[in-house]
Order: sequence, then C-alpha cells, then structure tokens
Amino acid sequence: MKLTILGGGGFRVPLVYRALLADHAEGRVTRVTLHDVDADRLAAIGGVLAEQARAVPDAPAVSVTTDLDEALRGADFVFSAVRVGGLAGRAADERVALAEGVLGQETVGAGGIAYGLRTVPVALDIARRVARVAPDAWVINFTNPAGLVTEAMSRVLGDRVIGICDSPVGLGRRVARVLGADPGDAWFDYVGLNHLGWLRGVRVAGRDELPRLLADTEALGSFEEGRLFGADWIRSLGAVPNEYLHYYYFNREAVRAYREAGRTRGAYLRDQQAAFYGAPSLDSWHATLAEREATYMAANREAAGAGDRAEQDLEPGGYEQVALALMRAVARDERATLILNVRNRTTLSVLDADAVVEVPCLVDANGAHPVSVAPLPHHAVGLVAAVKAAEREVLAAAESGSRETAVKAFALHPLVDSVSVARRLLDAYAREHPELGHLA
Repeated sequence: MKLTILGGGGFRVPLVYRALLADHAEGRVTRVTLHDVDADRLAAIGGVLAEQARAVPDAPAVSVTTDLDEALRGADFVFSAVRVGGLAGRAADERVALAEGVLGQETVGAGGIAYGLRTVPVALDIARRVARVAPDAWVINFTNPAGLVTEAMSRVLGDRVIGICDSPVGLGRRVARVLGADPGDAWFDYVGLNHLGWLRGVRVAGRDELPRLLADTEALGSFEEGRLFGADWIRSLGAVPNEYLHYYYFNREAVRAYREAGRTRGAYLRDQQAAFYGAPSLDSWHATLAEREATYMAANREAAGAGDRAEQDLEPGGYEQVALALMRAVARDERATLILNVRNRTTLSVLDADAVVEVPCLVDANGAHPVSVAPLPHHAVGLVAAVKAAEREVLAAAESGSRETAVKAFALHPLVDSVSVARRLLDAYAREHPELGHLA
C-alpha cells in the first residue's frame, strides 16, 4: 500500500513512520511519499526517516516531492497534516488575539478562527485534487482545526475523509490507568466536537467505572485533567472534560497566564523547531520531542496550579497509533472502535447530519460509522451549538470571501465577546496574513 503524507516536512512525521516500522502484518504500507511546499523541511525529515529505517530491513520506501499531484497519484491513504503559514503564522495568531485580551490558541477562540480562515481554502483545494487524482484514496485529516477542516473536506470527499485527534486517546488512557483498567478493554463514552468533548463513561466488562472515579477525590487529583479542572468541578459536570475545555471553563485565568508568559506556545515551538531544522538528526528530533511534550499546555497547568506533567504523560498522545488502527480497519477489514471526527448523521440531535462531530465509531472496510450515543447534557448543548455555529461561519467566509461573514465567525464564538473586538481582530489578522487581505 502507498501512504502519502501532506505536510511531509512536519515535525511529527517521524512518529508516523516509527509506527509504520513496527507494523509487520500482511497488507502493510510499503511506500511512503512525503509532500511539502518547503523542500528544506522535506529534506530534513527525509533524513530523519532514513536514520529510523537503518536497522529495519523491510522498512517502507520513502520518497519526497513538492508536486502535489505526483504525491497523490496511486495513494491508498492520504494523511493531511499541513500548517498554512507555518509556526510563524500560529505565533502571529496568538499575539494578535492576546493584544485584544482574548485567547489565540490555534484551535480555540480567535486563533482557531484565524487559522481556519487561512486553512479551509487550502484544505478544499487538496480535497478536490484527491478527488481528481486519487479518487479511491481515504483521507485521514490531522490538520487543525481538525473538526472544522474535516467538515470542509467532507463537502468534497464525503465519508472518505476522517479526522483524528490524540486528545481523547490520551484522556481515555489516563482515566483507564487510574481505574486500573486496560484501555484496550474499555469502552469510552466520549462525545462532542474536536477539542470540545466530554468523557461521560468508561465501561469495563459491561460496568461503568467512571462513577467510582468521580467519588474518589484522591484519584481525580492523580491525573492531568483532574489537576487541571479540580475534583469539585469534574464532579459537578458528571464527566471528565477534554483538556482543551480548560480554555472555556477557566478562560480568564488562561488568558492571563498566556499574557504573562514570556512567549506564546506558537512562538516557543517556532524557535524550538528552527533549531531542530537547522541541524536535523534522529537524536535531535528525540530531544526536541521530549522537550515539546514536557511543556505541553504549560500555561494552563500554571494557571490551575497543576504542576509539571507526570512522567507517564510525556509519551506523545498516540495520534499515529489511531491513524494506523484506522488504516488497518479499512484496508484489512480489521474492525475497530475508535474516537474519530466524522459526519454526524443522526448521532447528536442538536446538530445537522453534515456537521462533523467527535464520537466513538465502528470502523470497517466501508469506513467509520458513528455509534448511537446518549444526548448531550444541557451544560454542553449550548457550547457545542455555539462553537459549531462559529465554525459554519468560517466555512461560509472561506467560500464567499465576505468580510461580514468573517466578522460574524469571530463575534459568534463564545470566547470573543464583542463585535467591535471581532472587527479589530479580522483587520489585524488581515495585516499579518496576506491570504486574508481580501477580508480587510
């Protein structure tokens, strides 16, 4: 099988290749094509992958190209992991938002909207190229904002595009560990949008073990989300929130922590990765990855008084394992249950059929099928509906080029509390990003 990775010069690509090297089953990926618009980054990551492959005699062959059609031709699976504007763009998104006193995280709030406005047109072009050049390929979307971008691409590719994220995987793994359960033996009742979901149940051998966790204050304080949100708040929700909900539930504290930090997360990663790409090697990649994981959501943990990340949480979240499990299920009909970003159909009654949601899915050779879940609790309905409404305005603005619609996208988001602020944000982002200049 051939796997094409768009954004193939990206820092996390060696995680995917490492997982491929460990897969020795029949019907495995034998060819990997990396595509990127930056030839230097392609060369750097290609060199790291070559180091990874040295001790593996049957390692998948790797090729690199800056020609998108060449990369797509003959692909069975396409991983889309592009970053429009690079980390410099992310740093600008964060800086502009914080100057207005609102959150600029790359998937949440004003930063997520700005990133979406830049990324959706590129994602739609990729989807159209896939439909033309590799119509039988399955697209697995990593590109953030993952739910929004997956929904955009689904308008061209239908159910042949599936979004993935490692946040629910990490949350489930941590909760299962506290409960003394094997994550592979548990059913996770997780529901919401990408970076906006709740773990409502953990069924092991037919029994929901989450109430046992909610009743144990010490256990709730023993893992990352428990320390971020606090036992009392988690118990009041009756569910464990995805870590990204800290930006909503503790928004003022998060904004203050980000404004007081010496650098935003995007600026930190920009500088860190510049050092890596300046002298790339497998050893420097490992060192950079370890530092990256140790500092993940550091400002939020500081705002919550949660301390440093636990040693067992420093391993990357596992999005590459989710991607490979998804590929196996589709290519080999090895049925699996995975939390994925897919079209809603009738899963959540508060959203329409085409809205992309993040829910457990049964995956087989015909793709991912969302399972029936209990309705959203009342506290989640308004938040999910409001964020989805803002996402829909991003999609409409990207299609129409309308300034008014783009302003509406910012203004409707729960973390942007003013139409005046929305207008100033759009003008500032248009100055920072030439591709948004037509919206000024």
